[in-house]
Amino acid sequence: MMGVGAVKRDAKAMLLAGFAGLVAGACGMAIGEFVAVYTQYEVEVGQMKRDMNMSVGGERDLEMEMERRTLPNPLQATLASALCFSIGALVPLLSAAFIENYRTRIIVVVAMSCLALVVFGWVGAKLGKTPKLKSCVRFLLGGCIAMSITFGSTKLLGASAL
Repeated sequence: MMGVGAVKRDAKAMLLAGFAGLVAGACGMAIGEFVAVYTQYEVEVGQMKRDMNMSVGGERDLEMEMERRTLPNPLQATLASALCFSIGALVPLLSAAFIENYRTRIIVVVAMSCLALVVFGWVGAKLGKTPKLKSCVRFLLGGCIAMSITFGSTKLLGASAL
């Protein structure tokens, strides 16, 4: 949304780009997570097979070992990733949805995104039992850098009329 907002003042175009970004980002995150977690799953199963050396009765032992161990679940990771991305992407999308004035819309999107980044940082730190301030600052700085790069690079490309 920041990219489109840098070159186009139209609220409808910004919202459409935001929705397209939400869908594309959620799909990209989900597929990336699926590939990573499924690869990890295959590595762990392969290691269990090697550890058991697949001797006589090894197949049954492997099934029992797989039930005993907690193996990564690619589908669960895929859904969690898509859901988390979608929740995060809804913040700027909903905050821009009802604001017609271009300047106000950009300010509200940035402010609400920054607030959401701090909240996500705090929740992550709470769940991970890590320092909350450090996590909030890391999320906020990372998000602000990403928004600045997106807005600035798109503004630069838009100004050169590519």
